[in-house]
Amino acid sequence: MAYIGKTPVLGNFVKLDAISVVNGQAAYTMQNGGVNFTSYDNVNQFLVSLNGILQSPTDSFTVSGSTLTFASNLSTGDVIDFVMVLGNTLDVGTPSDNTISTAKLQANAVTSAKLGTDVSLGKILQIVQGTTTYSKTNSTQDTYTDVESSSGVTWVTSITPTSTSNKILIVSSIMSNLYESSSEGDQRGALKLMGDINAAGYSTLVDNYKLGGYAYGGTSYGVSVAQTTSFNYLWSPSTTSQCNIKFQFKPIAANSVAAVSGASGSACTCILMEVSG
Repeated sequence: MAYIGKTPVLGNFVKLDAISVVNGQAAYTMQNGGVNFTSYDNVNQFLVSLNGILQSPTDSFTVSGSTLTFASNLSTGDVIDFVMVLGNTLDVGTPSDNTISTAKLQANAVTSAKLGTDVSLGKILQIVQGTTTYSKTNSTQDTYTDVESSSGVTWVTSITPTSTSNKILIVSSIMSNLYESSSEGDQRGALKLMGDINAAGYSTLVDNYKLGGYAYGGTSYGVSVAQTTSFNYLWSPSTTSQCNIKFQFKPIAANSVAAVSGASGSACTCILMEVSG
């Protein structure tokens, strides 16, 4: 298709740095702004003037990499007037700041090697999940007992952080069932989240997380309250040693009974995610 007016000029037209002649030397390094120049496709893009006369590409000179080589050695008194590179094929050079749009980036072209230190490829570094379906009951008022994975075995989920600055996001789902053994209408209980570092002993992370319900102003003997509780916490253990998580539970009223994973087909889960600091 013909253009109306001046034909658009494509390419980057470059005048290379001045070159000083060395007596008895044919090969010279081409530079642009003090940097070796190799951004071209072929020798026919070059205009080289020697002693005021344009030289014929291939016949009078050749190029390879950043080296310009004349057909014969030059002598003292010879002058390389200029070296021009015409139509440097669609080489846009270095873009100006804030000029590249998202649409101009090729999919998956940006890798971690090209990102600055202030950019992270995702904050979640590892994920560990633990599950128990073992039913454990506790009828002792206000006395915590461990949630178990089997008879007499405490349910523990463990993760080992990769950096002391990282945190552990604890996302849990605890299935409980609370019921009463008298007519007090009280089916309340509580959960506790505990953490241990390198088997040094458990400490409380969150205490007295309420469960169940209470029938105010009346009695409801035989009522059972089953519920699934999302129990989440962000822990900063400041360690690269193994971190262990367990849960404890208790009934609150004198005549109530608390059970964990006590309903048919129920399960408790605990997901530990290491989050970069």
